[in-house]
Amino acid sequence: MKSAILITYDQEDSINEAKGLCDAAGYEVVHTIQQDYLKKPKYGISGGVLERLEEISEKLRPDVIIFDEILKPSQNYNLASALHREVLDREGLILEIFESRASSAESKLQVKLAQLRYEMARAKEKVRLANMGEQPGFMGIGKFEVDVYYNDIKHRMQTLRSKLEKAGKQRELHRQGRKRMGFKTISLAGYTSAGKTTLFNKVTGESRAQSKELFTTLTTTTRRVTIDQEPFLIADTVGFISKLPAYMIDAFKSTLEELTYTDIIILVIDISDSVFELKKKISSCMRTLSELGVEKDKIVYVLNKDDLLKQDEINRKIDILNLSENKKVISVSAKTGKNVKELKKLIKNISESHNSFNFNKNLPEGVKETFGN
Repeated sequence: MKSAILITYDQEDSINEAKGLCDAAGYEVVHTIQQDYLKKPKYGISGGVLERLEEISEKLRPDVIIFDEILKPSQNYNLASALHREVLDREGLILEIFESRASSAESKLQVKLAQLRYEMARAKEKVRLANMGEQPGFMGIGKFEVDVYYNDIKHRMQTLRSKLEKAGKQRELHRQGRKRMGFKTISLAGYTSAGKTTLFNKVTGESRAQSKELFTTLTTTTRRVTIDQEPFLIADTVGFISKLPAYMIDAFKSTLEELTYTDIIILVIDISDSVFELKKKISSCMRTLSELGVEKDKIVYVLNKDDLLKQDEINRKIDILNLSENKKVISVSAKTGKNVKELKKLIKNISESHNSFNFNKNLPEGVKETFGN
């Protein structure tokens, strides 16, 4: 495992998530620097912190410096030049995880497209530096001239988009087939590591790989499940994460667009998180769903890991998160199976009501009655 010095925000949830990303990418964090602000113009950090980082880097000699924020190409170059180390920002780190986790042909194409988008955003700065004669290995672009460099990236992106477009058309045919057969569809969505795959396994009886690591799922998997004699198709999707750039969402659009066509979206939320983390993660999920064009009235809020909390604490968090009105909310434990049967009943009720949220009768036990305006 490669070693890394991590620079992140001075907040527990940020530290935990950043370390989770490092672990998922195969980096062992040997030292962590915590800061309140990571957006200084030249280096992202102040000169004083940079001096301290130089001393620590010289002593620990890590393979890479991981910066838990999106760096401009010039900032990346400035940091790397000062530290004589490879610098990997948050985007680059996530792309490394995506690359290692992609298993299907389509997900590999999606990751490659995202990598090229990342590269294109930095191409101009790399060419400028190369023309100045400043060309360290980690920023090097060989002998490419600016137009050749750009055109090469654009051509490869165009080829990938063409292949992904064909995959999208195939998905459309599958959707039409499901519609003709009368299948209602359910999609699991949520922040990465919220427990989507565990819930998917519990509902379907599958045994898909599940882990506490981030981004266990990159390839959408769909299975048939029967609820009270009615067949449904349920899909597990890639997890969301905060500060995920629009181009990464765009790269996975052919997969994520399934969320816009599904009948019911189960938004899985880790209710054991702190209130601060919950607010951040739910906001990130809702922003991503909105960018995809998902209708809010399709969403069912499933509060997972409720076996870790008492009911009073769950209710308190529901109130704090403003989920006590006009929303469908049910607490479950995908691990123990608690309320999973009730979740299935809720899904069936929604199906029978043609996606109307105004059921006030015969709701399954464990479902918070918060429908209507």
